[in-house]
Parts: sequence; structure tokens; C-alpha cells
Amino acid sequence: MPGTNLTREEAQQRAQLLAVESYEIELDLSGAQEGGTYRSVTTVRFDVTAENGTESFIDLVAPAVHEVTLNGDSLDPAEVFADSRIALPGLLRGRNILRVVADCAYTNTGEGLHRFVDPVDDQAYLYTQFEVPDARRVFASFEQPDLKATFQFTVRAPEGWTVISNSPTPEPQDNVWVFEPTPRISTYITALIVGPYHSVHSVYEKDGQSVPLGIYCRPSLAEYLDSDAIFEVTRQGFEWFQEKFDYAYPFEKYDQLFVPEFNAGAMENAGAVTIRDQYVFRSKVTDAAYEVRAETILHELAHMWFGDLVTMEWWNDLWLNESFATYTSIACQAAHPESRWPHSWTTFANSMKTWAYRQDQLPSTHPIMAEINDLDDVLVNFDGITYAKGASVLKQLVAYVGEDEFFRGVQAYFKAHAFGNTRLSDLLGALEETSGRDLKSWSKAWLETAGINVLRPRIETGSDGVVTSFAIHQEAPALPAGAKGEPTLRPHRIAVGLYDLDEASGKLVRRERIELDVDGELTAVPQLVGQRRPAVILLNDDDLSYAKVRLDEQSLAFVTEHLGDFESSLPRALCWASAWDMTRDAELAARDYLSLVLSGIGKESDIGVVQSLQRQVKLAIDLYADPAAREALLARWTDATLAHLRAAAPGSDHQLAWARAFAATARTPEQLDVLDALLDGSQTIEGLAVDTELRWAFVQRLAAVGRFDEAEIAGEYERDRTAAGERHATTARAARPTAEAKAEAWASVVDSDKLPNAVQEAVIGGFVQTDQREVLAPYAERYFEVVKDIWDSRSHEMAQQIAVGLYPTVQVSQETLDRTDAWLTSAEPTAALRRLVSESRAGVERALRAQRADAAAGQ
Repeated sequence: MPGTNLTREEAQQRAQLLAVESYEIELDLSGAQEGGTYRSVTTVRFDVTAENGTESFIDLVAPAVHEVTLNGDSLDPAEVFADSRIALPGLLRGRNILRVVADCAYTNTGEGLHRFVDPVDDQAYLYTQFEVPDARRVFASFEQPDLKATFQFTVRAPEGWTVISNSPTPEPQDNVWVFEPTPRISTYITALIVGPYHSVHSVYEKDGQSVPLGIYCRPSLAEYLDSDAIFEVTRQGFEWFQEKFDYAYPFEKYDQLFVPEFNAGAMENAGAVTIRDQYVFRSKVTDAAYEVRAETILHELAHMWFGDLVTMEWWNDLWLNESFATYTSIACQAAHPESRWPHSWTTFANSMKTWAYRQDQLPSTHPIMAEINDLDDVLVNFDGITYAKGASVLKQLVAYVGEDEFFRGVQAYFKAHAFGNTRLSDLLGALEETSGRDLKSWSKAWLETAGINVLRPRIETGSDGVVTSFAIHQEAPALPAGAKGEPTLRPHRIAVGLYDLDEASGKLVRRERIELDVDGELTAVPQLVGQRRPAVILLNDDDLSYAKVRLDEQSLAFVTEHLGDFESSLPRALCWASAWDMTRDAELAARDYLSLVLSGIGKESDIGVVQSLQRQVKLAIDLYADPAAREALLARWTDATLAHLRAAAPGSDHQLAWARAFAATARTPEQLDVLDALLDGSQTIEGLAVDTELRWAFVQRLAAVGRFDEAEIAGEYERDRTAAGERHATTARAARPTAEAKAEAWASVVDSDKLPNAVQEAVIGGFVQTDQREVLAPYAERYFEVVKDIWDSRSHEMAQQIAVGLYPTVQVSQETLDRTDAWLTSAEPTAALRRLVSESRAGVERALRAQRADAAAGQ
């Protein structure tokens, strides 16, 4: 039951008509262990501004509606309830009271009230996920962010279970939990988490403030829950955010709940944040994984102010919610004196910015402040522009107005709009007040236009090596075909770093930093004129702005030899990112990118950068390399991964990263023998713990090359009879290189809608193997035969997994492009599905271009 697509115009009309006061919601979840449906009773009190007789509607997705009572009058559900709306005729001016009694359904898609049964204890675990429009799957609601209200939940649960919501958890009476009403919040950040969860409790105390803290997970994960580390990051966030925002944490308690089969990283429910339980690490992971988890924790905590306390009026400002949370979470990691990750801006440049640059070069690129006409628009807009480009531009805004001025504006914004709704202009107005800067033209250039700028150095030197002229050339490349808008030159606040090789240490050291405004096509930099030319000139040093950066010819040649020698991690990450971007743009051949990585990765100390480079090299060879050269390049890379694995410091993060990189690409009989031997213990590598997760990485590769079949996979699952083990085994089965295995995997996803979201994702992850193009070839045509029907019949999350995951990405050919174009012309897909398929098509088109460039380089 996907539900009717609410439009922005409808939401505006409803907001003008209604002011919602309160919800009282009663849920009978006593049968949750068995599943099926549950009774939902909603009482809503709301005021109407128009005269008597006005009509409106409330949202509800439910298998059955039994009673609808409006102002004491019983309405026939068969007459007023259709699809996902209950019509409300004959409203009264002033106060109205609505009561709706319905049967609502548990889901296995991660939307609404998700139900999961843990194979370890056979107990059911529930949690809600309501963003964007899924509170209506659990109770009748006016499902839009600007109709805030108070919410009072009463929940009946099975004996021995726990119920957690936005308000503090009460003592149950006869298994009934009656919560106090929340402050005024939006429907999408209400939450219920129900089940026999394990919990650990603490408190944040400072200067007389006392906030109860809780961490929850399933009992089967309790032994792995490092609650002290999670509480430590949380407390750092409380300290930093409350100081920067000058506004006390706005809710009564703060729980973090690690829940199963979660579609996203986490969700900012007010005072009850849900987080994917893969962040409870069952096996050894690198420090990069802990850093990502910490950023997620801080991101959701920042949302308590930006998003929950002050909420966007409509979803076109979703970017501001997500970008602000991303920017401030990373700023906290970088600036808090006790943070483990002061290098977090390196990680941001290396991962988030790369995501943003990729997204901004797709035909679906859009302004940061996107045009969101309806719910379908926003559901596909949780993308690299909404999160990563937006956060990059906020970082640029901070550089533009000054950090102190930025946070003073934010403080005024929170005080002025607490528990209300805002538009972008409200924040920019506050920042104009504190900074004295006119942000209207800045906003128009940065937030209301699409596309990316390229900055290139223009340098001339005399015969003596002294710089005679230096300028920065800004380009605004044409937008991708199909994208809306015009190329735009923007104002950039950037730093220029001048680097030389220190003979004593062998490190590339910054000798000078020049910060300036770049505006227009050409910006002169007179500060460098008359100086000896440095070895490397790095534009956008410190990564202040959002732009693709190129090196001049001399700097590029030097960096090619010395990229791993930068003293600091951030300039290294910027150069790595530039090289990767050039590879994607077919300016650097895939084989040359491989050579560059192999020459410098051994000197790269930042483990997050190392792991990104490993993924990017594999992707470059699989998709961007000349097919005729691919096997030789893969052999070269795989030999290097094994050599690095054997040479890495025992027990180090680098050793684990190289073990995983080797497992992802092992191919010769001798290399596969190594995986086999590490699995059965007949061979060991000092310090390498072949633990549960690493074992599965080995098993999945051995299955993908045909060495392991059902017997070996089932045997490994017997060692790990958990939900994670089930997913891993599912992936391994789907990865097998036989026609029978592919048919079975395809049927389980496409011909049936019974798989839970996480298991479906695991099947798709195993099904698509880049070195199985031949056996996957028949499914390219089958994809186009089924994708529209799937989109029309499945929930959004499930349909998007299939539409993106099963697109024939590995079939890099003109034939794939032509077949996609024919489908786009004939199938008449919805705008959201058209966008997803067009994005996938763009990936194939880019790969085809890069393959031709690589072939030319090899001639």
C-alpha cells in the first residue's frame, strides 16, 4: 500500500486551514510476537480557521478502518476512507475532534512499524521509521512537517517487553505503557521502539543540567555493545552543541536504539534516535568505521536542535536539515578537544565530497534548495546534494561569513523559532544580521543553481623559477544532458597552499597559505608573484569551498611522484580526490590511476583514505578500464593487495583493510587457496584475526568464483546462526556464478515480495558481481520488463532497492544505453523512477567514455 502522493500545494492548503493541537494514540501490540495487524486508535484535536462546512482530509495507510467519528458524528469508513486518506467533510470553525479506529499492519520493509524476529532468541523486535510519510502507517495523522502537535502514546505490549518513545519511559501497569505528551513536534519524528531490548543507562550532567541517556540493542548483540565509547561521543556532542547553539537540549531524555534491518544510517526521532545495528560491531573493524559511527551519532544529536526543535516548513528545505547536521557533526569531531578524530575534515573531503561531486554530475542534478512538488520528489532526494553538497556549501558559508558570526546567527535562529517551522530565508536573515554580509546573491548562486565549478591555476614563471603571474581560472561546465538550469560561476572563499619538499624529512610541507575570494572567470593572486615557484600549488587547500580542483602540469608531475609524502592528511586527500575525479571524467586513464595509487598508497597513514582508494581502484578496473586490459590490471592489483597484506603491521587497521581488499578480488587458484587456508586455519598471517565478518568476506568470494556451493555456505551459516549470518549466507548464495543460482536469486526478489528489506538487499548485493557479466547478461532485458510494475506495486524502499540495484550497471555497452533510452521513451515511468533509471544510465555512459580513454592510453 504505497499511499497517495501528497503534493506541496495540498499541504499548503491544509496548513492554511488547520492548526493541530494534540494526538492521543492507543496501540495494542500485544500480538506482536505473532505479527499480522494491530489495533490503532487515534484521537486528534485540531482547529479550523474557515467557516463551518469546510472539507479536508487526514492520512492513514491501513488494511481496515472500523470507526471514524468527527465531532461526535459517526462517518461510514467505506464512504470516507480510500487508499491512504480519510475525507473530513463538514468541519466546524474552531475546535474539532476526530477519532479513528483502524487495523494497521506490521511491515518488513523498514517503513512504518517494522517487525523483525531474531533467529537467536525467536523474539520479535519492533521499531518505527516515519520519515518521510510513514507515521500514517501506524496512526491517523496530518502527515506534513508544518502541522506540529503534541503526541501522547498509550501502548499495550507483551509481558516482559520494553516500550520506548519520545517521552520518558513510564512504569507499565498490566503491560500498558502510558507516556506523557511530547512537546510540539512533527509527525515524522515521533517514534516507538518495542520489544525485549537490552539496555544500558547513564546521564549527561553539567552545570546543573541532567539528561538521562540510554542505549538499546537486541540481547543477542549485547556482548558486542561498547556503550562506554558511544556515551563518550554522545557527551562530547552535548557539550559542543550546547555551547555553539547556546540553547539547552530541548527534550527530557536521550535514547539511542540500535535496531535491526534499518534502511538508513539512523533517524533523528526526538529523544529516541534509531540507528542501524550494524554499528554494533561483532568483529574487528578499522578506526574508520568507528569514526563513521561517531559522525552518525553526532549527526542525529545535532538534529535535536536543527530539524526537531526547529523544523522545515516543507521538504524543499530537507537539505538544510541534513546539511546542517552533517556540517556540525564533522565540525564537532574536528574541534572537540577530546575527539579521537581531529582529522575528520580529511574524511569529509575523501568521502562526502566525492559523493557530492558524483551526484552533481548526474542528469538528475538539482539546486541544493530543490523543487519538491510532492512526496515522490522528496523520497528520491536523500542524495549526495541534499547531504554532502549542502554540507560543503555550509562549510563555504562559514568561511564566507566567519565561524563566530555563523554560530551567533544560529543561536538567534533557535531562540526565535523554537518548536516552530521555518524557511531558508529565516536562517539567512539571522546570518545577515550577525555577519553584516548580504547573502541574497550568495544564496542565489549557491543554493538555487545546479552544477559544479572547476578551478584551475594559471601560472607563469621566469627562467629563474620565480613566479611572474598567477591567477585562478573558474569554469562552469555545461550541465549533464537532461539537467535543468544553466552553468553558473560562483563566489568562492578558498585557500591556496604552497608546498615544498623538505629534504630532511622527505615530507611535502606547506610553506605558505593564501586565503582569498575567487569570483568570476579569472581571479589574480598577486601574493605569489615574485616568489620562487613552489613544488606544488594546491587550490582549495583546507577544502573550504565546493569545487573540482585541477593541478597545473608541474604540480601534477610532482604529486604523481610524491602524493604520499604530504605531511598532512587533508592535502593528500584533496589530491587523491582530484585524481579520482579525473579518472571518472576520462582525463586520467584507469591504468594510470592504478599506477598512481600503487605508488602512494603504501605511504598513506589515514585508514579511511586507504579504504576509499581500495574501493575506487577496484571500481576503476571493473568499470573504467579497457576490457581488453582488465584482467591484467586486476592481476596487478590483486598481487599488490596480497603483498600489502603480508607486509602490514600485525593486528593493524591497515592489515585488516588489505585482507578485505584481497578477499574482494582474489582470482588465481593460488590466491583462492590462500583464502581457503585462512578459513580452515591451515595458514595464518601474524596478527590477522579471521573473525566472523572476515570469514564471511572470504566465503562470499569463494562462492562467487564457484569454489564454494550450498554445502560450504550452509556450514558457515551453522557457525553464525544470527540475522547477520543469514544475510551473509544469502549474499553468498546469490553470488554463485551459475545460471541456477542467478535464477533463484532473481525470482526471490522480483517474482515475490516476501523478503524483508535487509534480506532483499543482501540478495541483490550477491547477485551483481562485476566478473560475472556473461551469466548476468540475460537479466538486462528482464530488468526493463519488470521494473515499472515493481515500482508501482512495492513500497518505496523496496522498489528503490530493486530499481537501482538490479539495473545492468556491469553491462557497459552502447546496447545498454540504447535499451535504457527505449524504455525511458516507451514506459512512461513516474518522475521518481525515471530519475533513478536515468542516474544508472549515466553511470554506464561515464564508464563507456572512461573505457575508451583507457584504451587510447594503452595504445
